[in-house]
Amino acid sequence: MRLRFFTLDVFTTHRFAGNPLAVVLGADGLDVATMQNIAREFALSETVFVLEPRDPVNTARLRIFTPARELPFAGHPTIGAAILLATQRAPEMLTRNGIVIALEEEVGLVRCDVVRDASRAVLARFAAPRLPLPGAPAPEAEALARALGLSGADIGFARHIPSRFSAGVEFVFIPLSSRSALDRARPDPALFPAAMGEAVGAYLYTSDTVEPASAVCARMFANGVGIGEDPATGSAAAAFAGVAHAFEAPEDGEHEFVIEQGYAMGRPSRIILGSRIEAGRLVAVTVAGHAVEMQRGELEL
Repeated sequence: MRLRFFTLDVFTTHRFAGNPLAVVLGADGLDVATMQNIAREFALSETVFVLEPRDPVNTARLRIFTPARELPFAGHPTIGAAILLATQRAPEMLTRNGIVIALEEEVGLVRCDVVRDASRAVLARFAAPRLPLPGAPAPEAEALARALGLSGADIGFARHIPSRFSAGVEFVFIPLSSRSALDRARPDPALFPAAMGEAVGAYLYTSDTVEPASAVCARMFANGVGIGEDPATGSAAAAFAGVAHAFEAPEDGEHEFVIEQGYAMGRPSRIILGSRIEAGRLVAVTVAGHAVEMQRGELEL
């Protein structure tokens, strides 16, 4: 069996930046064990497998794997797969009115709008399949500090305290007082897994950003998914809308801001997070970003 694959750099307009993604096309004949082995072989934070949709009105069905497990939803595979399918199937439409890509994921249907912007880069935007929901209380700040090689004084800024949120995948969100603390963070392998529990990872963030136009600078240390640090985490960005709503209390209306991630890894990434607030309630969340194709080839199985 031969299957085409592509790799893309996602949440960036430049190659060798952003979060690398492998996309395997025509994967209907693969079983779960083979998909997991292929994801382990690529050794990227995620590999996405494109299958025929269950409902023919949709574009495709996706299965998303880290090197160690399958995920029901992830942001950079959604963005990357949508941009690849749009550029493969209808490149002429991207410059005119754009194209809608409807993706069946394990979390549910995810609708993506894909367009070539004024800079000629291709951008995809999706509505989060689930609104962010708070989880159980986060661990105490001192316990999180020890698990990350930091001090208790490094945890928190303004009204932000550690929290748990999920928009399909749960993360522990940990506000840090400075980018210096963000750069110093190093998970302790003896303490980190217990502090995270069932969460996919720790999402560390600070308002002390690299780029003046960004709202927060973030890092994501993964828990039990076969990678250490992720250069850009769209599923965490979607859940972060719940964090922003809880601790910033934004006014009613449309809001959009940029999350920068991956800078400490030499893979700068820019995630555009949107939200809509009505009567004080968070009612809609969007995640957007660019992607560029890096390579293409064939798998022989």
